[in-house]
Amino acid sequence: MSGGQAAHFLLRPLVGTLLLNTVCLTAVSSALAIVVGTGAAWFVERTRLPGRQAWAVLLAVPLAIPSFITSYAWISISPALEGFAGAVLVVTCAYYPLLYLPVAASLRNLDPALEDSARALGCGPVVCFVRVVLPQLHPALLGGTLLVALNVLTEFGAFALLRFRTFTTEIYIEYRASFDGATGSLLASILIVLCLFCLMAELRIRGSARYGRIGRGVRRPASLHELGQIKWVVVALLAALVVVTTGMPLITTLYWMTQHGAAAITPAEVSPALLTAATLSSLGYGLGGTLIAMVLAIPIGFLATRYRGRTVTLVERTSYLTQGMPGIVIALAMVFLTVHYLHPLYQSSALLILVYGIQFLSLAVVGVRAALAHAQLGLEEAARSLGLNVFQVAYRVMLPLAGPGLGAAAAMVFIAVVTELTATLLLAPIGTQTLATQVWADTSTLAFAAAAPYAAIMMALSLTASWLLARQFGQSRVGDPAQSHQPSQISDRTAPVA
Repeated sequence: MSGGQAAHFLLRPLVGTLLLNTVCLTAVSSALAIVVGTGAAWFVERTRLPGRQAWAVLLAVPLAIPSFITSYAWISISPALEGFAGAVLVVTCAYYPLLYLPVAASLRNLDPALEDSARALGCGPVVCFVRVVLPQLHPALLGGTLLVALNVLTEFGAFALLRFRTFTTEIYIEYRASFDGATGSLLASILIVLCLFCLMAELRIRGSARYGRIGRGVRRPASLHELGQIKWVVVALLAALVVVTTGMPLITTLYWMTQHGAAAITPAEVSPALLTAATLSSLGYGLGGTLIAMVLAIPIGFLATRYRGRTVTLVERTSYLTQGMPGIVIALAMVFLTVHYLHPLYQSSALLILVYGIQFLSLAVVGVRAALAHAQLGLEEAARSLGLNVFQVAYRVMLPLAGPGLGAAAAMVFIAVVTELTATLLLAPIGTQTLATQVWADTSTLAFAAAAPYAAIMMALSLTASWLLARQFGQSRVGDPAQSHQPSQISDRTAPVA
């Protein structure tokens, strides 16, 4: 395609409509995710909320439900949800945990000494949160918002079902209609520019501030705030959030499982052998992709939090680029590369696992960076002064300190891999079926009941992995308040006497 043809294509009114749809959807859904994710994390981690441990799990469940399943659930209720409003609802429900998880991990790791000092100086709870807690949450908030924005930019399945036109849906249409994919590549280049804009905006807002604790003393758990009269109001709001984000897909799935006829295959017709094979395949790919992503993300996160410079910034920024590219573009690029230069990897499981690790590297980097940003530099320096080498310091000092954040990062990557669709459709070896591809195949043929077992296993697999990772990497503080949050010497309601 010549330069004139490219310019003529990019100046079409359709491209302007796609740009407006994509930018507005990204901005609105990111803002809503900040409010919902931060509010939910605060109530779970810092208040005496009834059933805190259960809420911590339930609020992360939407990550285990593919966005196209959530999209179908709402469309099946009312076709009026097609369009912008439905798209905002679906992507907010699907992606707010990308903010909730890193913010919750950061709240667990914050030292409450600054909050106690602010309260002692007369600051109320709201002022204390805005002026003391919120600035310390900047790494998690900015990283989580970046992830939400990038995921919205590259979402395909949900928007296709909602019939809401964005760059990703149009790229898919162009690749299906044109063999050379030139027009699709032009649209993908606009997505890359939007991704770069998000990355630069996040870098500019973040600045060069450091958030590690350098003072003396022992960090203690934060005291839990009493909710008082609004306790049951908060419970009702969280319950409504869980119903909207998790309950509706489950209820819709159960409904279709009770339907018979050509539009809904009954659960009895699901092949147990295929169900088992798809489960084992998803589990293997999920573990492999998570391992690759974490191995790549931990050094990047360490460099980004411990060193400054253009090279370090470039490495960190580069790790986010693939998140801003549609999965179909990455997959087709890897097909071209393997066919022409790395033919032994073509149609191999190793290639698919590598693509997973690269595609979801940004998920791991955000979680790792937020976790390492609050690790105490003094403890690392003390360990080195005692003769420990770099690897011993990382294993014996940094890993325990950053454990909850690393667990959250690994959980996010695993869930993203298990529920990934586009790259799996294009790169999975012939004959390989995963839970995500089976759900997509069944929903595409209106066999909604047949898709239900695969969706249920995806959710169970993701939740089990999240619990195991949290237990392995660090003890969460969302358990028994009597054990994990000992009363502090400074009351939440009264300031100490000088």
